[in-house]
Amino acid sequence: MKFAYKILACTIIIMAVALGFSGFFLVNKTFEVSMNREIGRAMDENSILQYAFEAAALNVPSRYDVLQDRTIGQIGRSLENGGQTGGRLLRISDENRTTLYVSDGFDKDEDFLSGIDDQTRIYQVIRQDKRYYVKTGAVFYALDRTLYLETMKDVTEVYAERAEGFETYRRVTLAVLALSSIVMFFIAFFLTRPIRQLIKATEKMRSGDFGFRAEVVGNDEMSQLTSDFNLMANTIEKNISTLEDEVRAREDFIAAFSHELKTPLTAIIGYADLLRSRKLDEEKHFLSANYIYTEGKRLETMAFRLLDIIVTKRTGIELQRICVAELFEYLREMYSENSLYELRIDYEPGEVNVEVNLMKSVLVNLVDNACKASKEGSRVEIYGRKLSEGYRISVKDYGVGIAPEEQRKILEAFYMVDKSRSRSRNGAGLGLTLCSSVLLLHDSRLEIESTPGEGSLFSFVLKSKEAEEHA
Repeated sequence: MKFAYKILACTIIIMAVALGFSGFFLVNKTFEVSMNREIGRAMDENSILQYAFEAAALNVPSRYDVLQDRTIGQIGRSLENGGQTGGRLLRISDENRTTLYVSDGFDKDEDFLSGIDDQTRIYQVIRQDKRYYVKTGAVFYALDRTLYLETMKDVTEVYAERAEGFETYRRVTLAVLALSSIVMFFIAFFLTRPIRQLIKATEKMRSGDFGFRAEVVGNDEMSQLTSDFNLMANTIEKNISTLEDEVRAREDFIAAFSHELKTPLTAIIGYADLLRSRKLDEEKHFLSANYIYTEGKRLETMAFRLLDIIVTKRTGIELQRICVAELFEYLREMYSENSLYELRIDYEPGEVNVEVNLMKSVLVNLVDNACKASKEGSRVEIYGRKLSEGYRISVKDYGVGIAPEEQRKILEAFYMVDKSRSRSRNGAGLGLTLCSSVLLLHDSRLEIESTPGEGSLFSFVLKSKEAEEHA
């Protein structure tokens, strides 16, 4: 059963029970009031008949000292037929509770008189011949006679009114329930709209449409649930997009890796086969061996860098505080014999928290890339500056530069802007990927500024002693 129908059914059941009980108590309360009024009237009528009997007894000729039974019967008959309505039902009994006069159709119960005494008037509601009566009883005295007077007042109309009240209330209840069902159907339909939106959203997402979002309706718990569902859907879509990007990057990595292996291996196998199958002169022999050596070194470099990338992504590092001079002097020594480029190093003193070997590898890769992007004799600048947020290290070249659309891709493994230039200089497109991975371990990132034909600037910020003290 749909949730809207459940709401509708529960509401109708609750209303039916509430209306049923309220109607029962209302009609019965009205009935009780009417019955109490009729009982009061019956008791009053009993008293009036007593007075009328006593008055009639006083007008009887006093030929006897005691009121005769026959006279009592005559007075009883007169009382029965008297009054505005007439048709009274009564019974008069003597001291011994022997009936002296009784109306036709009067209740034959003789035990009723046993509850009457001098101080008590009693009543009883009875049913006789499908009609209801209030039966009253009292004792009175007339001309030295102790008599018992019983009356029966027809109250069938009160019971009929109660039955009619129940029937009317039943019809009103059914009408109210029918109208309420229609109203509640639309209310339940409106209240469950957010649920239908969520169902629609889940069906869309199940079919693969992860961009679909449920409409937020209102400002209550259901709208909050819908908002949370949309946030969850955003997270799922983002995670799926990330996973798809990772899968795509992995596929691209495998394809690029296979291609990068194929190129040097083809050269190595070809020149090795040439050396094995032919007898070459000294110059060709040297060129073939040199090709094998160069391509082998490129494979070695690629393997080491891949290993470094894997290690940096899977293991943590232990940082130590060092002077930046150690890093810059290391570069100075590394490239002191390089006469192909003009290397300028300028830095401000400071201390940073790094893993020394990994940071040296980052700097070497950045300088190598700057050299590969520059012509021989070009200037490559390396400098360090203290900042409020840390210590910035920058490597700048005046080479070919990188186009804006290429800048987003150069951190991907095996991606090379100029493949012919990179391969000719033993490159495999892994240096910047390694740099980015190492910097992430240092809570930093590689910043790139480049203009095609003018050069590039690679920089990053490391946590320094001054920045930590300031924080």
